[in-house]
Amino acid sequence: MEGYLLDWANLLLRWLHVIVAIAWIGSSFYFVWLDNSLRAPIDAALKEKGVGGELWAVHGGGFYNPQKYLGAPPTLPQDLHWFYWESYSTWLSGFGLFSVLYLFNPKVFLIDPNVANISPTVAVVAALAFLVLGWLVYDIACKALQKQEKLLAVLVVLYVVAAAWAACHLFSGRAAFLIIGAMIATIMSANVFFVIIPGQRKVIASMKAGEPVDPIHGQRGKQRSVHNTYFTLPVLFAMLSNHYSMTYSHKHNWLVLVLIMLAGVLIRQFFILRHKGKLNLAYPSVAVAVLAGVVAWLSPSALPSAPVQAGAGGAAATDVVELAQVQKIMQERCVQCHAAQPSLMPTPAKGIMLDTPESVRSHAQQIYQQVVVQKAMPLGNATKITDEERGTIAKWFETGAK
Repeated sequence: MEGYLLDWANLLLRWLHVIVAIAWIGSSFYFVWLDNSLRAPIDAALKEKGVGGELWAVHGGGFYNPQKYLGAPPTLPQDLHWFYWESYSTWLSGFGLFSVLYLFNPKVFLIDPNVANISPTVAVVAALAFLVLGWLVYDIACKALQKQEKLLAVLVVLYVVAAAWAACHLFSGRAAFLIIGAMIATIMSANVFFVIIPGQRKVIASMKAGEPVDPIHGQRGKQRSVHNTYFTLPVLFAMLSNHYSMTYSHKHNWLVLVLIMLAGVLIRQFFILRHKGKLNLAYPSVAVAVLAGVVAWLSPSALPSAPVQAGAGGAAATDVVELAQVQKIMQERCVQCHAAQPSLMPTPAKGIMLDTPESVRSHAQQIYQQVVVQKAMPLGNATKITDEERGTIAKWFETGAK
């Protein structure tokens, strides 16, 4: 029953996380687009009111005329919408999902003894430290380099690269990718919680008190909002990466993560410039080239289309491995997670069971890909599979999975 309830918690938290993330990313992208698409007003009355930009749009059969004030409006409207629940809900649901999947099962999901032989307690503390320190270092850098945006951008990129390298040398590859994504997502939500919303509250408080509005709050909010829009695509990749082991299982997985995140930033830059009416195809071209390079770099060696018949001396080059031999390996190394009642998981991982000869044969391609080609399974090699056993599985598959 416990495993069943955890599965439901996983499903509902993941569903909630996706819903609120769509709301947050959607509103963030919309306002970046809006801010870059505004045009100076022609109407003298709008200029008199302090409107610095406006836009006419049509959607869903209606016409809209959003306007942006250079500073604060002369008077506050009675109903003022705040954009923050989307950010907070995304982070809280994401952290809940991260806790259910990773922090409650550190031995299985966080630790890979081949990467770093650390205890579950150290793994959990280190994972949380990445989230906290990620925000603190970033925030200090932003405050110290408030007016040196280019230098700040370089330092933020270098910090993310260093964090990616450190995470991939401390945690399992799958966990490392997710932790870096969670670290950046924490920075994004903390920007809203600690900088953007407090600044807006101070502006409103000054207006209500009849005091001059300090423009620094708007400047800081704009800076952090721009940073958030560049972070978005890298975070989305990190969150999706745990479904694609060819990325996080590579020997140089930290570099794979950095390169794909870089492609996301370049693609986002293209659209930001496009909103301003500037078409610069260099950004998406470089992004596509980077992604193509990563795809080629990670591609597995070509598989033989048929068993090798004979060697130079006329003898069989590869002995046929029987299913019973592979089934024995499955029983010793895999059924702890892939069985009707696994011992390391509350329920069968990914719904895959390998406790019968028929199920092993039906999943032959997946077993070969995950265990031999990518060496992503067993997860963190918790069951100590050997290279010899991986070789046995390889022979079995390459000679027809008999």
